[in-house]
Amino acid sequence: MTEQAADGFQDWLRERAPERGLRPKAAAVLRMLLSQPRRASFGSAAELAQLAGVNVATVTRTAQALGFAGWPALQQELRARYLSSLSAPQVAAEHSGEGSPSSRSLRHDLDSLAQLSRRLDEEALRTIAEAVAAAGRTVIVADGSYAAVGIALAHNARLAGYPVAAITGGDAELANSVAAIGPGDVLIAISFWRLYESTVLAANEARARGARVFALTDVAVPALANPAEVVVMVPAEGVAFFPSLTAGMAVAQALVTQLATVDPARTSASIEKAEGMWSKFGLLHRRPAPPAPGDEPG
Repeated sequence: MTEQAADGFQDWLRERAPERGLRPKAAAVLRMLLSQPRRASFGSAAELAQLAGVNVATVTRTAQALGFAGWPALQQELRARYLSSLSAPQVAAEHSGEGSPSSRSLRHDLDSLAQLSRRLDEEALRTIAEAVAAAGRTVIVADGSYAAVGIALAHNARLAGYPVAAITGGDAELANSVAAIGPGDVLIAISFWRLYESTVLAANEARARGARVFALTDVAVPALANPAEVVVMVPAEGVAFFPSLTAGMAVAQALVTQLATVDPARTSASIEKAEGMWSKFGLLHRRPAPPAPGDEPG
């Protein structure tokens, strides 16, 4: 972790402490979080408790005092912030371990999905879906590798009958799209691992113009969280030098599934129109029929 990143990490933790301060044992846990970010990011609550000289219950209470549901939720954000401070080769080095890279990746994604299932706020998805359904237009800001999440979300939302566009063509396209945003519109910012300055600017500008802003992210950085009405936390840690898109795609799928229930008649009509056009373009039943009995080769 660079000195600048370490300072930002420490400032973030200290700012979360209650104004009245922490009790001595909780303060000891906080000191360990500040001085041992890597061990706190990857260790268990029991390991952290041992280092701080307290019991596991104190670790849980400290996490709650810092504004989290418990240690797992705090650790998720700690690890995301720690990894975002590293270079790509350093991130890859952090995830070296036993077993093949592919099997480690699959296991980690399964763990992330289980974590997401336990912690996902369904009311948050319902709020976003209803906002998109009521919006004149929705702009999704997604860049880098996680642009794929934004593209999938926009594609399926349009199929469900709603005017949603993913902006992935660079700052000029983003600036033009934000310039057209106003009251009654929605902007969804998607950001994992690295937070682009243009994404923050778009979110704040959209909010200032009266649009509703939502964020899907792995770290609730204030620059992005402040303009957002709802922040959906998504585990995005991978086992290589790039973030995993698995949980992000799952949230996108869940959001569109929720969107399709807001106005089922609208969605059904939209799909029917799309299928009619698919048929004209020859996109339906394109797969060749299986060979008839006796026609199999050889």
